Amino acid sequence: MNLQVETADVIVVGAGPGGSSTAAYLAAHGLDVLLLEKSAFPRDKICGDGLTPRAVRELISLGVPTRPEDGWHHTRGLRIIGGGMRLELDWPGSATFPPYGLVRTRNDLDEILAKHAVARGARLQERTNVQKPILDDRGHICGVTAKVMDDNGRPTGEVKEFRAPVVVAGDGNSSRLSLSMDRPKRDDRPMGVAVRTYYSTPRHDDAYLESWLELWTKGDDGQNDILMPGYGWIFPVGDGTSNVGLGILNTSEAFGKVDYKDVMRRWVATMPEGWGYREETQLGPVRGAALPMCFNRQPLYDRGLLLVGDAGGMVNPFNGEGIAEAMEAGRHAAEIIASALRRHTPGEREAVLQSYPTVMKGSLGGYYTLGRHFATLIGNPEIMRLAVKYGLPRKSLMRLLLKIMANLPQERGGGLDDRVINALTRMTPAA
Repeated sequence: MNLQVETADVIVVGAGPGGSSTAAYLAAHGLDVLLLEKSAFPRDKICGDGLTPRAVRELISLGVPTRPEDGWHHTRGLRIIGGGMRLELDWPGSATFPPYGLVRTRNDLDEILAKHAVARGARLQERTNVQKPILDDRGHICGVTAKVMDDNGRPTGEVKEFRAPVVVAGDGNSSRLSLSMDRPKRDDRPMGVAVRTYYSTPRHDDAYLESWLELWTKGDDGQNDILMPGYGWIFPVGDGTSNVGLGILNTSEAFGKVDYKDVMRRWVATMPEGWGYREETQLGPVRGAALPMCFNRQPLYDRGLLLVGDAGGMVNPFNGEGIAEAMEAGRHAAEIIASALRRHTPGEREAVLQSYPTVMKGSLGGYYTLGRHFATLIGNPEIMRLAVKYGLPRKSLMRLLLKIMANLPQERGGGLDDRVINALTRMTPAA
């Protein structure tokens, strides 16, 4: 077996939005960063492809151009459909967040972010499938071993070893690295499932993301329909296609007993014929993925390993978004790691690294706790039905809910709704 060894200041495992953002920021801090990705770009990822203004802020902070001429489809807001209502809500631009969202396929987005990290100075190694951590005599991670993969995703037989004093796990929901470091998923956190496909459609350049709040499935008796806790989406990509899918929470008794692809087929069949959503315009299979929420893997830092994105369960329980949160985590992680590596003693460095969970819980913890309660509530079909029936007709209430569900309150100052949302998240304990 041919074993190669490389060293760096930091190793980042996984080149999704969280991992690539971490690597880009670390490289900008002047650190030597290895970014290890098991696949090769371009590669697909199951996602809705819609970016809220919170994610746009992170792209701007990172220095990624988001002009339409660069291939980004801009959105004005969200169109909500349910209970016989059709409501258009513009994104609430503020001093904190830009007044527009974006759509970009993950096939493009992840490659853009990885290349941006490389442009900043990170060293990207594709087809590098990390297998397990390397531990020092304290039990702290000090590196990883990885199999080199061929163009078809098969092991070549070559094994590499990478060494660094700090490692970041951005390797997704399954996070082999986190499991190897004794961090299983928590059962007291909500989990979602999402399925999606693409259709060619004349609605590809719609200015609004679209959310359908009524998804029905058959009950155990095979007769009565059950309203699911989740929503269907239509996200215009701007390239002749739309991303069409749905997300459902596990807080419903029907979770795990439902054929989600069938729920989607039934829903899509209700679309007007002119929209073009039919079998012959479907551009690929319906594919699904899990959505880990509310810091469902903890601690976010321990023994030299930090978690970002899906590896740390950072999906928003209100709307299923994970890109913004992953990139935020990458920004915070990089700042903390850069500060830690400039300390003079191992004890000082460890103290700084230990601040990462506190920073992340201060940023998102209270909001996630609110989201856990929300997920439990709408798991009751009757509450979901009443929310759709009586909430949608009240436009002012829906504007407030849009800010809450997309986590878009102005961070300082702002109107009464911003202050209320910020007060709620501050007062709600993080867990």
